[in-house]
Amino acid sequence: MEEYAFQTEGLVKRFGTTTALAGLDLHARPGTVLGVLGPNGAGKTTAIRVLATLTDPDEGLARVGGLDVVQDAAAVRPLIGLAGQYAALDEELTGLGNLVLIGRLLDLRKRAAVQRAQELLDRFGLSDAARKPVAAYSGGMRRRLDLAASLVGRPRVIFLDEPSVGLDPGRREDLWRVIRELTADGASVLLTTQYLEEADALADDIAVIDHGRVIAHGTPSELKQIVGGQAVAARPRDPGRLGDAAAILATVTGHPVERAGRHEIAVPVDSDRAVFEVARRFEEQGIALAEFSLRLPSLDEVFFALTGAPRNPPDSSGNDGTEARRSQA
Repeated sequence: MEEYAFQTEGLVKRFGTTTALAGLDLHARPGTVLGVLGPNGAGKTTAIRVLATLTDPDEGLARVGGLDVVQDAAAVRPLIGLAGQYAALDEELTGLGNLVLIGRLLDLRKRAAVQRAQELLDRFGLSDAARKPVAAYSGGMRRRLDLAASLVGRPRVIFLDEPSVGLDPGRREDLWRVIRELTADGASVLLTTQYLEEADALADDIAVIDHGRVIAHGTPSELKQIVGGQAVAARPRDPGRLGDAAAILATVTGHPVERAGRHEIAVPVDSDRAVFEVARRFEEQGIALAEFSLRLPSLDEVFFALTGAPRNPPDSSGNDGTEARRSQA
């Protein structure tokens, strides 16, 4: 029997008359990233809180490293790191002080705690602010410090709940690099996100949940097959030729053409031969192209097909309708 880095089986959690989890089944192999997608209130944060031993389930099982999160909670906690939707930092302490404090709570000797803190501050681009109080940090800096705090104990399983909210694109790329480095070293990551390109870039497998249960599971490529087929997208160099390009696409493929952007159009294709025929006709008609690609559906399209509604972009707090107010399990 395969041992997963973490897993849930038939997980149920109720809050009064609200059922947050309704038989949730998740699992991830060691050294991989499991992306968990879902609309606001789907139960993503509640699932993390159960796996992180912060909330007991009402029914079902949850395991981390083969250990039951309820019966073996004390043994599970040293194995995990958690960065929740809300940064849990002491604003009166410096960035360095926060990380050293966590290291000491994790039984590191003072020298080792300081060394680990400095390593993480360097890794997250916070060295220059290491001795400033957290109260003076920007929102993005606090988010990075909270992420660093989740890694102080070198956890083997890391739960990241909407980690990119509040980060600018450059810092988001830095975070992606760190996640890839962690999994390369053998760590496993559960990543909830509403940035679907983030899941596409990082996740080995994706679970889409809605109303507290998994409605689809697979690799990004497998999930994209749910929508079906491939599409050709074209953007003429001269926007005035958009109508001519659309006419060629419709004639060759026999499918209606859709707008994919301000000056870009796309149409489903049934075979690779249609792609070559479209390209040939563009050349015949002298339509120069700024972009021309054959692509699978996007995860946004998959999300819409599965849930019946566009994804909800994260608000300023990244809240998905449940609460996660601690960043270190």
